[in-house]
Amino acid sequence: MLIAVLIAGCSSKDRYIEWETQAPESFPKLTAIGYAPLDTQPSEVKSQQVLMAMQASKVAAYRELAEQVYGQQLSASSRVDDWMLTDDSIQASVTGLIRGAKVVKSYPAGDHYVTELELDFAQVWALYQQQNRPQKIKEITYF
Repeated sequence: MLIAVLIAGCSSKDRYIEWETQAPESFPKLTAIGYAPLDTQPSEVKSQQVLMAMQASKVAAYRELAEQVYGQQLSASSRVDDWMLTDDSIQASVTGLIRGAKVVKSYPAGDHYVTELELDFAQVWALYQQQNRPQKIKEITYF
């Protein structure tokens, strides 16, 4: 009987488990608009000001998308002396990675340049699936 237990204890069984993620039932589309002033861009040449404002408005739109996806972190402080508010400050920041957004429109509007972005989560899901394909995990069970 002892020999049968020892022989059974030395056998192994290999199993493969495959993990898959499920797609949501619907995918939202987020939009964001970024603005940048034309006249305050640091250049004397008008065409460079336009290019700088284009880039700045695009970055502002991406920031707005990141705020929608990841939220915004706020840090605030106030100072009171003699029962009077003497200093009040608020800082805001956002950190995130946006993939799959596309520029819908980019155009001048008066004294500003405007960029409109769209983030379709169906596209984000497709990108995620390409990067994180299901992996097979080898599970070894000893008896």
